[in-house]
Amino acid sequence: MTLRPLVAALLLVLAAPAFAVDPPTPPQAAADGPDQDHRHAQDLDAVEIKGALLPATADEMSRPVDVLSGEKLDEAKANSLGETVGKLPGVQSSYFGPGVGRPIVRGFDGARVQVVSDGLGSGDVSTVSADHAVSIEPFLADQIEVLKGPATLLYGSGAIGGAVNVIDGRIPESLTDAPLEGRAELRAGTVNDERTGMVRVDGSTEHFALHADAMHRETGDTDTPIGTLAGTAIRTDSAALGGTWIGSRGFVGAGASLFSTLYGIPGTQDEGGVRIDMDQRRTELRAGIDDVGPFTSTRLKLAHTDYEHVELEGNEVGTRFDNTSTDGRLEVVHKPIGAWNGAFGVQWGDRDFAAIGAEAFVPTTHTRDGGLFYIGNRDFGDAWRLELGGRADRTKIDADQATAIGPDRDFSTTSGSASLRWNATPNLHVDLGLDRAQRAPSAEELYSNGAHVATQSIELGNPGLSAETANRAELGVHWHTGPVELSLALYHVRFKDFIYLADTGLLGEDDLQIRQWSQGDARFRGGEAEATWHIAENTSGTWDWRFYGDVVKASLSNGGDLPRIAPARIGSELRWERNRWRASVNALRVQTQDNVATFETATPGYTLVDAHVAWHFDTHNANAFEVFLDGSNLLDETARAHTSFLKDVAPLPGRGFTFGVRTFF
Repeated sequence: MTLRPLVAALLLVLAAPAFAVDPPTPPQAAADGPDQDHRHAQDLDAVEIKGALLPATADEMSRPVDVLSGEKLDEAKANSLGETVGKLPGVQSSYFGPGVGRPIVRGFDGARVQVVSDGLGSGDVSTVSADHAVSIEPFLADQIEVLKGPATLLYGSGAIGGAVNVIDGRIPESLTDAPLEGRAELRAGTVNDERTGMVRVDGSTEHFALHADAMHRETGDTDTPIGTLAGTAIRTDSAALGGTWIGSRGFVGAGASLFSTLYGIPGTQDEGGVRIDMDQRRTELRAGIDDVGPFTSTRLKLAHTDYEHVELEGNEVGTRFDNTSTDGRLEVVHKPIGAWNGAFGVQWGDRDFAAIGAEAFVPTTHTRDGGLFYIGNRDFGDAWRLELGGRADRTKIDADQATAIGPDRDFSTTSGSASLRWNATPNLHVDLGLDRAQRAPSAEELYSNGAHVATQSIELGNPGLSAETANRAELGVHWHTGPVELSLALYHVRFKDFIYLADTGLLGEDDLQIRQWSQGDARFRGGEAEATWHIAENTSGTWDWRFYGDVVKASLSNGGDLPRIAPARIGSELRWERNRWRASVNALRVQTQDNVATFETATPGYTLVDAHVAWHFDTHNANAFEVFLDGSNLLDETARAHTSFLKDVAPLPGRGFTFGVRTFF
């Protein structure tokens, strides 16, 4: 079933109220109007982190977190979630052509970085292989939060390296400020002939809130500095409908969403061109109640996801992946006990996964997992805050053909953390964090056994893998005085039994590279820094100059570097805003990566220069419009992502421009 008719209908029907309704200007329009977005985006540290178990802003959290919201999110939105967050310090993106980009946090990717939709798993199979896309559409997000370091306490062992939480508001939890409000956007791009349209509408009555959204995107093959990258066209559709009853102390809501995408894999023309056709259907239920007995708030979240994608080799179906999952989460925040604030919860999941076809390299598996967690904090005067947390998980993986490829596996993992914040002065905060986290191997790491044409490799699992354990120490500093803000984080992580996909240097059938899931002790160490200088605020406008950078080194304890580790980067961004105008130019230098694993080649460095300009205006009936022009890779550099399996055949896009208009009503 194609989503195109649904998307077109919603675009026509839902966009009409922007010109038909004349609501009063809402007092909290920060998420909807360009002027309000402009102010909101300058103080992202004050945005509440929805993924935190206890209510907190980014500035209040002792754990490192970055947030994109308002106009900063509008400027960053891209075709993939990884590309959208990829310029945050410590965050890069995988790359398997323009259709696939998964977040990489401090060198960790795949099954170590949990991608969640407002706390619940995305339900896709993006951790199975590097060519599988995330089924979350960043264009429809209200806020994106990147939690760095282990987020296992919140999201389980799949977040041992971090988590990316996408807030989309598809099931409203509060009434809107106006009876009807929303936003819409149309954009076109040159580097790939992009055409994207989206619309979102939120409305409410006295006790009921409704949400609807739709998006459609089409692109052609992507242009690079060395020519057009054949087989990289994309078509994506997404839509959702949700409704919530909201009372004085609680709410209950439900929603349904669709996500469909068809994208090509570069470098597979010898096989007639490999394309992936993905379709996902998702239903969710959310409920909450506040101030009941000893509990401040209670939240229940449930999601059921039916996911399917087929790998098309020319016009033939090579492999079909089916994934049916049910996820649940109960979070309870208790009232203070003595001086301690705290919250506890339970999380569970059930996943049936099947790969069908002659080239199915992963067997059918049934995975069940459950976890119990607690996190609490207390202040010692105004100068100190201590946070403690713990979690226990159980994971059971049953595999068809288990007697042939390995036994069923059962894992028990535990995680604990302690962090201390010292408010040395009102302008200087120092954080020290210590964590011990464990991750159970995934079914793909255990049982892979066969050729995968999309990745041009033969992947071999290891059914004897044990759970990996990470011990982390991190020091963070945030200082601001006058016009200058500075943040710095240094971390060191020691892994016992780290799991990684190693190149063997051998070729199998059809000259496919053989890669083996392996295990060994490892060490990650690195840091990231960001400094902002608020140069001036006068009649010429507001001027800000931001500097940022990150570096990570990852090696095996017995010698040798780990494969596909993100290279060091340093960047600078100059921003200007005045009345209805805003503009920015950003230069990012990605260093040469020559700390490479056995059979891995070095990747040369490159410099990316991007620019943005926008002009907005308000209408007499409280609607607003914004016209924007973005330029990317303005130097037309040949850039190859070291994190990509396809770096030698698929460079990043060349010089491109994107033009569009947004409306807020």
